[in-house]
Parts: sequence; structure tokens; C-alpha cells
Amino acid sequence: MIPIRPTFATLVQGTLMGGALGDAFGYLVEFDSLADIAAKYGPSGLVDLSQSGAPAHFSDDTQMTLYTLDGLLDVLEWANDGVGADVNACQWLAYLRWLKTQGVPAPSHAPEQPPRWIDAQSVLHHQRHPGNACITGLATGEMGTVARPVNPDSKGCGTVMRSAPYGLLPNVDAETVYKMSSDAASLTHGHPAARQSSGAFSWLIHRLVIDGLPLREAAVSARDRAAAEPAADPELMARLDAALALSAPPLGTHDGAPLSGDSLTDALGLGWVAEEALAVALYCVLATEASSVSPVEHFLAAIRLAANHSGDSDSTASIAGNILGALYGEAALPPSWMTMAEAPQLVRHLGAEFIKLTTGQ
Repeated sequence: MIPIRPTFATLVQGTLMGGALGDAFGYLVEFDSLADIAAKYGPSGLVDLSQSGAPAHFSDDTQMTLYTLDGLLDVLEWANDGVGADVNACQWLAYLRWLKTQGVPAPSHAPEQPPRWIDAQSVLHHQRHPGNACITGLATGEMGTVARPVNPDSKGCGTVMRSAPYGLLPNVDAETVYKMSSDAASLTHGHPAARQSSGAFSWLIHRLVIDGLPLREAAVSARDRAAAEPAADPELMARLDAALALSAPPLGTHDGAPLSGDSLTDALGLGWVAEEALAVALYCVLATEASSVSPVEHFLAAIRLAANHSGDSDSTASIAGNILGALYGEAALPPSWMTMAEAPQLVRHLGAEFIKLTTGQ
């Protein structure tokens, strides 16, 4: 029997909520070494969101993803009124509004946009370890571009972890999605690896959600698009190639089991920079696909792998959650985790607005 393809609406909501759940799970151990994780949660490490022992908060990763989405909502609202808007300018204004939620004022010369619905949501007004480059880049009050980069040497993963919403845009070709995502990365990070990793991630989401490609085919497509850059970043290419090779069936190079913990980060990096975060997340999703019998089982296996290491656990788990949601839709979301999620109604509301503005439904 040919499986029924998930609807666009459930893929959108699954991508957003999958990222939020992965983020909340990984945020529990973001700054812990693998040894610290084992000491805190036992030899199996962190395995369930219920181990938080308290409300499971999402981090700046989900905050910025939702502000990315709101920047796109702004563009779509203008478009539905028959007015063309500069996508990256709207995105910059959205991130400046996010900056305010972190208690950081923009300089007086920076433009100020009237508050939007998202800005009144108090659950977003918390500092959840925002990335330094995101804060400093926006606090300059200058709109970073490829030609005039802010933080020109920064390639932190703060670009990748916020960029899934670009890939959800229907009626837009993948090349345009890639450009929008990589241009938006330049608002805070100037290094080519940051821009290209962000573009490749959004391309991957688009090929899954809009084009309906199988997981590995979409991953190879994202790798090939990154390689097509006139000056493709060598570190990004090395990480993506390693993620694809190491996750290829039958995983024989490591005894038939996925790389995990220190072996995983030794091979692909700790995830603090963009290309490493993307590679770790992609590997975790690919390496657990064949052994999973259901979307929820695949989600749990991949997210556990993506969080239990000594690196940037919330970003790698958040990106993996986005990918799984883009692959399966809401069917990937563990029901018990949804009962512990922070502000799922906020995520769903913004997702519903995006669906309405892009499809009219």
C-alpha cells in the first residue's frame, strides 16, 4: 500500500512543533558534558521529556524560529494586500523585536516596527541563553548583508536553528528559499558557512514538505545545492559528506549501530557552529530511520541521539525535530511530550496563520 502523504497543514505544524519539542529536550542538557548527563540521568542518559522534573522550556532556538515565522507572516500580509515587501527587511525588523524581548535595546538609529501579536506573548520574554552573535549583530542597529556583514567571522549555529520556516513556503521555488534563508543569516552572522548552512537546511525542509522527497534523497539534494555555491565552504561540505556517508545503510562502519555520544561529536563536531549543528542533526535523523517502525519511534530515537552528547544539544535536537516534522508532519510528535510542551498553543496559532496566509485555508 502506498502511504498517504501528510497534508501541508500537518507538515507545517509538525515542523514547527517538532523543532520546539527537540529544543526543549536538548535544552535540559545544553551545557552538560556526556559524563554530566550520565551522572544526572543515569547510564542511558536523557531519554524522556518527563525527566525535566519541571516545565520543559524551549530555548532561544524556538523563540527565534517563531520570530522568523512572524517575519514571513509580515511579508505574506503585505502580499495579500497587493503590496510587495522586502523579505529581509521584514525579517530584520522581526529580529529587532525579538531583541527587545531579551531586554536588549537597539540603538536609536535602528528602525522600530509597531508591535505585532507575537510581541505580546509573555512566554517569549525570557532570556534562554541567546547566541552571542545574534545579540551583538542585531544590537549594532545595522542591517547585515552579504556585502556588508555584521560579525563577519561568526558562523555560530544561530543561523541554522531559526531557519526552518523558509522551507515551508509553498509556491516558491527551492532556489528562492535558499537565497532568502542565506540572506537572513547575514543579518547576524557574516561567515559563508553560516549563510550556506542556513540555506541548505531550508532547502532540505522545502524538498521534504513541498516536493515530498524521501529523506535521504532530500538530504543529498541539500548537500548538492551547498556544493553548487561558487565558493562552497569546505568545512560545511566535509561535515555534510560525513553525515551522509556515516549514516548510509547498513551502518557497517560502526557495528550496525548509530554513532552516539563522544563518537558522534568526534566525527561531526559539537554543534556550536552552523555546519556542525546541521550535520549532527541530519546524521541523527538519517541513521535512525531504517530501525524505526513508526514516526514517533523515529522521532524519539533521533532526538535522543541528537541531545545526548557534550555539545550544543538543544540546537542539534531542535534541527533534528524540524526535519522529522517536515518528514512526517504531526504524526511524529510523541503525545506524552505534547502534554509537557511549553506554549504549544502559541506555536500552533502562528502555524495556523502561516497556513491561512499561504493557502487561504
